[in-house]
Amino acid sequence: MKVKTLNGNLNIVGSNLRKYRKLKKISQPEICRKLDLLGVTMYNCDIYEIEYGKKTVKDFEALAFCKVLGISLDDLYSDTDKYYEA
Repeated sequence: MKVKTLNGNLNIVGSNLRKYRKLKKISQPEICRKLDLLGVTMYNCDIYEIEYGKKTVKDFEALAFCKVLGISLDDLYSDTDKYYEA
């Protein structure tokens, strides 16, 4: 089965995840621990791959990121129109 991408990216929220994680001064291991408390198991390498567009993001993961970072889904998806530009 072929993996679907958008201009070579497996997600469009990774750069915003990295931006807000760094703004909140939360490390990759720390975000994993906070996600685990919500029942979402992720590892440091998963966060890295998401942040660099190498891993897809499920809807429940996106919502969990927002809860952990104290941001809205609009924040997580802000400025993602650039992925659709030719």
